[in-house]
Amino acid sequence: MNAEIKFDFAECFEKLSGVAHAVPSEKAAVDEIISIITSKEAKCVALANLPKKLVTAIEKRCDGIKVLKEPYAAETLPAAIDEADVGITGIAFAIAQSGTLVETTTNDAVRLVSALTPTYIGVLRKADIVNRFEDGSARIREIVKEHDENLVISFISGPSRTGDIELKLTLGVHGPGEAHAVIIGK
Repeated sequence: MNAEIKFDFAECFEKLSGVAHAVPSEKAAVDEIISIITSKEAKCVALANLPKKLVTAIEKRCDGIKVLKEPYAAETLPAAIDEADVGITGIAFAIAQSGTLVETTTNDAVRLVSALTPTYIGVLRKADIVNRFEDGSARIREIVKEHDENLVISFISGPSRTGDIELKLTLGVHGPGEAHAVIIGK
């Protein structure tokens, strides 16, 4: 009998040009998020699918930075998101095997926060990392049962990439050029 291979999410995410940040607490997560926002010299950030406590903490630290947050109207978010330099969303779970963040929402407009900003930050708990795709399928079934209408599931594996320009892999053409995963927990 073969022992199951244990995958390392951070290692797999970084192989895909993502940047993983392991932090011990929500406070440390906010510090890390603010550090990324500051390094990007962001003038505007967009938040979605985050716990209210985290939204409040991030907002307090974004002095002089415009903060877009839920509720988002589907008809106004596309124009508003063009302003955002950084998009930050909560993640339902992650798959270590492929270095994939799994984002879920019932408001399709919210997906734009992770899909259209130049820099993207996904926030999740370490306990919400599953080892393999097969382990994630049960989680997806639960989410589908809970939200049977208007559910959007996005699989985010590092920054946006395309290989259709002169057959060279290029990052950030159709979405974020930089992707970060802030992982909370020991």
